[in-house]
Amino acid sequence: MTIAEHSTEPYVAASGRYDDLPYVRCGKSGLLLPRISLGLWQNFGVTHPLENSRVLLRRAFDLGITHFDLANNYGPPPGAAEVTFGQVLRDDFLAYRDEMIISSKAGYFMGPGPYGDWGSRKYMLASLDQSLKRTGLDYFDIFYSHRPDPNTPIEETMGALDHAVRSGKALYAGISNYSGEQTRAAAAVLRALGTPCIIHQAKYSMFERRVETGLLDAIDETGLGLIVFSPLAQGLLTNRYLDGMPEDSRVAQGGPFLKSEHLTPEKIGKARQLNALAQARGQSLAQFAITWIFRRKQVTSALIGASKTSQIEELCKCVSAPALTSDEAERVEAILRNKP
Repeated sequence: MTIAEHSTEPYVAASGRYDDLPYVRCGKSGLLLPRISLGLWQNFGVTHPLENSRVLLRRAFDLGITHFDLANNYGPPPGAAEVTFGQVLRDDFLAYRDEMIISSKAGYFMGPGPYGDWGSRKYMLASLDQSLKRTGLDYFDIFYSHRPDPNTPIEETMGALDHAVRSGKALYAGISNYSGEQTRAAAAVLRALGTPCIIHQAKYSMFERRVETGLLDAIDETGLGLIVFSPLAQGLLTNRYLDGMPEDSRVAQGGPFLKSEHLTPEKIGKARQLNALAQARGQSLAQFAITWIFRRKQVTSALIGASKTSQIEELCKCVSAPALTSDEAERVEAILRNKP
């Protein structure tokens, strides 16, 4: 059966969808998030068939993934991922809306002129309305400031998040890509306004560890949950590039984020050594990379991307794997630091 043939059947969610994937409290809030969440960053725009997106979203929900992460600029082009999600929501998921956590963000470039970028109240709230229109939603479960704005007072940006919640257009406020000090400041402003920030979204992987230089401490101090994006380093921490660059890969096709200069012999060598550790545990490299992320108690959920259902299935299995031993963690550190 082809994807198109399958997706025309009326969707009924799997009855056992809550049996296997654990749900973790987001910081000190009452919100539970699945250990694995699905991001719609790159594979849900106009360059990908709607029916493939539909199959990915259905399979994710059947596996217990209830959290779907969007942003105004996800596509390509910007806005397209929200349109795609809205179409699938109308066709398949309306009966399950109250079982879903749907998030979006504003803060990156969306349009020309002075009101289509950064963190002003004008841009944040206009973007929120545009995102709701594209998805067809009445509200988002989480609305984020996608990045700090150095030229806008943090009180203004956080005030926009507070307004989003008080107006009923979002249930929770979140921040993304903020430093440790910026996180403390943002959390303090929102707390004073009476709309606590509950979640921080940050890039974290074996190859990108800036969160360890202050942000994790801020997460502890503020009581936020941490959701991690790019835990597989845009595919570097999968078996995709262990033997070179496939012709159909995003790197070979000139993708905007992972480029050929990122595939250094040093990184590929490290990935191969990490893969050997993963195989010794009975895991794929991608599963091992997620298990490594979960060694941090601050991490609530790992946000994955996918272009195939098999990728979602593979990563959902890692939640049942045993935690890293201290010896395994030390061996990872030795590899990453080029120590014998």
